[in-house]
Amino acid sequence: MQNNFDINTIRAQFPILSREINGYPLAYLDNAASAQKPQAVMDAFTGQMSHAFANVHRGLHTMANETTEAYEGARGKLARFLGAPKPENIVFTKGASEALNLAAYGLAHLIEAGDEIILTQMEHHSNIVPWHFLRERYGAVLKFVPVTERGELDLDAYKSMLSSKTKIVSIVHMSNVLGTVNPIQQMTDWAHAAGAIMVCDGTQAAVHMPIDVVDLGVDLFCMTGHKLYGPTGIGGLYGTSEILERMQPFNGGGEMIEDVFEDRVTYNDAPHKFEAGTPPILEAIALGAAIDWYSQFDAGDVHQHEMAIYHAALDGLRDINSFRVIGEAENKGPVLAFNLEGAHAHDVAQILDKYGIAVRAGQHCTQPLMTSRGIHSTARASFGIYNTLDEAERLVEAVKKAALFLS
Repeated sequence: MQNNFDINTIRAQFPILSREINGYPLAYLDNAASAQKPQAVMDAFTGQMSHAFANVHRGLHTMANETTEAYEGARGKLARFLGAPKPENIVFTKGASEALNLAAYGLAHLIEAGDEIILTQMEHHSNIVPWHFLRERYGAVLKFVPVTERGELDLDAYKSMLSSKTKIVSIVHMSNVLGTVNPIQQMTDWAHAAGAIMVCDGTQAAVHMPIDVVDLGVDLFCMTGHKLYGPTGIGGLYGTSEILERMQPFNGGGEMIEDVFEDRVTYNDAPHKFEAGTPPILEAIALGAAIDWYSQFDAGDVHQHEMAIYHAALDGLRDINSFRVIGEAENKGPVLAFNLEGAHAHDVAQILDKYGIAVRAGQHCTQPLMTSRGIHSTARASFGIYNTLDEAERLVEAVKKAALFLS
């Protein structure tokens, strides 16, 4: 593990950060949507293709064995990264959205009309829509934990919602808008006491804090690769051995079966029963490389660095009269959602782009959260390992210019 956190050395490993946008150095502050990739990840992707690519698991020739070893090695890396007991607890998916859909579909046979599923108002649509499928198709009842003005979950309301009717609780670990880090371990204990299965959307949390799924106690935990400095098209679903055994497969085809007959089919063991067909081989291997790269740094150093940038930006923006921050939870990550009164978030984002600053604007796939707060959209700056205090200062100055222009 690297002891000295040197930002210049880190940034040098990301070729894209040398780019200019509209004549200004790129300040990429859209990491909550997707992070940039270090050279090590690019090299892993192209290196596998140029040296030893074949399909996995079923081949007997040398390259098939080498590719299978690299692919399953990546599964082991992700298991260790999440604190899973063994690689077999990790299912590779296309990303967190597919992982959450797999969770919902795999558990659907446990749901009867009137059974309740608890979500929260701060969920990403990926952790809402799959559960609506169970409402539409099986008669499940969805309940949403409200969010306080500060941007924290109302835990008293959550506890009051739990009952013998609660079958599933699915809650985000860290909000992609508010930055709020929810007390998942405590909420899991309460859910399990009510007899419910606990699902956690760890998409944002996995890149900003150490994760130990056993310590959290969750039954299922979802993550994605492209926010963890890895490629798109790859993510993972952690599940306990017991819950993966109970879940039904999502896709059918090769690899996920044990035997196929004209009158019946038997399924492979987890995780393979959830990975039909040719998997995202190169993407998984490159995700393993991203985990290797990211794991060289001390998590505390990364968190301190990212939050220093967040606070520098927030403190500077507070000087703007029209500035309104969205989400000020006591425990949160480096995500800064904001509005300028009287200005549309899209206009703010376009002006920032004129100065080479990339932020996200819109609902961020959290329409229920926006509705609950009486707003339509926000601008969002989200900070990662390669961002700098200078970029925070540039953000502040550009927002000040936007405020003057849009006033």
